[in-house]
Amino acid sequence: MSAENELFEKAATAAKSLPEKPDDNTLLELYALYKQGSGGDVSGDKPGFFDFVAAAWYSFEVILPCSELSR
Repeated sequence: MSAENELFEKAATAAKSLPEKPDDNTLLELYALYKQGSGGDVSGDKPGFFDFVAAAWYSFEVILPCSELSR
């Protein structure tokens, strides 16, 4: 396992065992960062306005594309 992957896995584990539950916006940001790190850039169609998973999709969309992060 590369050092980056190991660091990512440690951060993911630490995020799951926080001493108290973060607020909803922080949870969405953590989710977006996890999805970016584990699966790459956001893909697929934008969900509809009344779609209940829309908040998660939009939080993931605002993260910089992987190609820009590696510059």
